Amino acid sequence: MRFLIIRTCVLICAFSIACTPNSKQELIIEGEAVFTEADFAVETNFDTFGIPAELYHTDKRFIRRNENLATIFEQVGFERHIVHETMQKASQVLDLRRVVAGRPLVMYYDTDITERPQYIVYEQNLSEFVVFDMTGDIEVYNGAKEVTLRTRSAEGVIEGSLYQTLTNQGISPALANELSEVFAWQIDFYRIQRGDSFRVIFEENVIDGEVSSIHRITAAYFRHAGRDYYAIYYRQNGMGDYFDLEGQSMRKAFLRAPLEYSRISSRFTNRRFHPILRRNMPHHGTDYAAPTGTPIRATGDGVVVHASFDNRNGNYVKIRHNGTYDSGYLHMSRIASGVRVGTKVSQGQVIGFVGSTGLATGPHLCYRFWVNNQPSDPHRIDFPSSNPVLVDNKSHYNVHKTQMFAALSRPNTADKPGAWSIIALDDITAQIPELPLILSSTSR
Repeated sequence: MRFLIIRTCVLICAFSIACTPNSKQELIIEGEAVFTEADFAVETNFDTFGIPAELYHTDKRFIRRNENLATIFEQVGFERHIVHETMQKASQVLDLRRVVAGRPLVMYYDTDITERPQYIVYEQNLSEFVVFDMTGDIEVYNGAKEVTLRTRSAEGVIEGSLYQTLTNQGISPALANELSEVFAWQIDFYRIQRGDSFRVIFEENVIDGEVSSIHRITAAYFRHAGRDYYAIYYRQNGMGDYFDLEGQSMRKAFLRAPLEYSRISSRFTNRRFHPILRRNMPHHGTDYAAPTGTPIRATGDGVVVHASFDNRNGNYVKIRHNGTYDSGYLHMSRIASGVRVGTKVSQGQVIGFVGSTGLATGPHLCYRFWVNNQPSDPHRIDFPSSNPVLVDNKSHYNVHKTQMFAALSRPNTADKPGAWSIIALDDITAQIPELPLILSSTSR
């Protein structure tokens, strides 16, 4: 509020001068121009929170454990009735119960008066913040920092885990989750092996020079178990999705796994020693070891036909996807709210959480699958694709995929290790090479 008053006074003064007779936007003294309107312009620089920080002294502190905003406001000099009014207004834009210890508060003090701050900014996370304007009538409002996109690339040969391979390159492990989502219908990431390789071009969200999150993968290649998989991001009809080199959707009727990232502890088999019943018997499911509470996703659209507890399966959900396919999810710690018999669920929807209920020795998910009511191993089924690139868009997609393929295929250079640039269309052939893109441990 204070800086608005200053700017208003300057503008009024400038306007008055401009409107005096014979001024012509100048102040004339004895025939000489002494001041122009530009001389009265005051340029105010605003910080990342939209506050003219140069007019204030700033101080940053961090919320301590068991502190809340009301007590902090009292500590910095605000009377109790002002604190009460401020918290009432804050509750309209912020859940005061979710103020997190360790998050920063930025205080703005007058340079000549330091009794109490004129502004207080609570940084909810790297991007979002709440401004408390205490300069006049109390105002509390939300804001967000500017986010810029930065394109990067990464490649590697798996020697331990995908997470570790990315971390070794200084890239956020979150990219592993993004890759597992893109290839969720083609690759079971619990089965990736030493020697598998990948290349990926992606965009990062950057705030104040710091990477906040992965925005999007734009093109990716993964070589797994001797097979090559490509994914190209492409928008059509206002929607973006991933497609292979033939323009087929990367999405299949079913996800390869119901958990985002874990490990298989027991596979589908007709003979396994049961650790509780102490005898050999068929295990017509795939066990995924994961911490208690890990979200479980429906692997396909369908209708819930069973959602309850029994002594053997524990908390158990079964979904009928169509007249051919059914899937089951056993030993949940709990079934997700709203999931009951007759509920329609969509692919990827959380239907429960990993646990160890029923006949289980530890937290895990037993995932089961039936084809025509017969137990089947979903990892051995080649599911059909979803909607491909539209016929009307195929020519445009072919140009786009050729450019992205060329970018993925271009070898590293000494001055750009681990990175590629998009090759101009006239510098590449329109024909996609038949040879697969193979990385070796020496190419990193």
